[in-house]
Amino acid sequence: MKKLDWYIIKKFLGAFFFMIAAFCVIAVVFDLSENVDDLITNEAPFSEILIDYYLNFCFHFGNMLSAFIVFIAIILITSGLAQRSELIAVLSGGVSFNRLLRPYFMASTFLVVMSLLIAHIILPEANKVKVDFEFKYIHTKFHISDHHMYREIEPGAIAYFRSITAERKVGYKFALENWEEGRMVRKIMASKAKSLGDNKWKITNAKIRDIYEDGTEDIRHVAELDTLLNMAIDDFGQRKEIISTMNYSELNDYIDEVKASGSGSMAFVEIEKYSRTSNAFAIYVLTLIGVSIAARKVRGGTGVHLFLAIIIGLTYIFTMKIMTVAATNAGLPAALAVWVPNILFFGLGIGIYLRAPK
Repeated sequence: MKKLDWYIIKKFLGAFFFMIAAFCVIAVVFDLSENVDDLITNEAPFSEILIDYYLNFCFHFGNMLSAFIVFIAIILITSGLAQRSELIAVLSGGVSFNRLLRPYFMASTFLVVMSLLIAHIILPEANKVKVDFEFKYIHTKFHISDHHMYREIEPGAIAYFRSITAERKVGYKFALENWEEGRMVRKIMASKAKSLGDNKWKITNAKIRDIYEDGTEDIRHVAELDTLLNMAIDDFGQRKEIISTMNYSELNDYIDEVKASGSGSMAFVEIEKYSRTSNAFAIYVLTLIGVSIAARKVRGGTGVHLFLAIIIGLTYIFTMKIMTVAATNAGLPAALAVWVPNILFFGLGIGIYLRAPK
């Protein structure tokens, strides 16, 4: 490594970590202003606020914005070098543009590896502490917004709720079907079912229909019925924040478990799973774009480069949102949805790179 490499790497990483710290401080201030009433009302200890919540909050927030902050940091330092004619001197001295890219990608590789370690190993553990704090002191109420929920609670037993009030642990318009050898043998329909914990349920205003092999039926009505069912309220609704606390193997197990229960689309969970890797590799894509844009000295200087960076960054985020919606609502495979923005913008980066000053 030459002095040029060290010079660029130090500037790049210095700008990156400074901006990460600045963004985290700003985010903490906004988050604190939004949640201070809940923290005071629920008497959250100061040590837990500082360590359990905001320290892990910064891990989460910093890793989420790492690719975008890399992009802005590269634009700032490279544009500064270009406006001071330092890059012109380097390129005129016989250093090729490809050679100039080397220190940027060496630093980016360090950040990609760091992002992968944080996303797959450190962040799930940090989020467990953060999410526990949120459930205890901030988001104390749990609401299940889904309707018409089916779950296979065990082989041959399918439960249904039209709606659920999680705070009261009550589900409304409850139905339970029992099947044997492709034939329904019993169906319970009730106005509501309340969870008593430990798989104990109280069913109210139940209509029990037993169906026999000869086609005859026995129907009876029960005002209240206490029974054991292999299910819990959490089986029908899960806080989305819980997904962020799972590591790779836990995400795979959760996806398999929910699919086996017939819960429907797991697009949100699969997007979380694949984006932990794709977000890290976005650093490479945005590094290529950033250096190729900012290496050219232009009238207007860094301001023009920052304007282009904001436009490209917003377009990248918009593309990610479109792909997420397509995966959630249109059946686009989640793995494809999270990688399409990187693929498209890598193509854009190649086009800008070919036009960069050589």
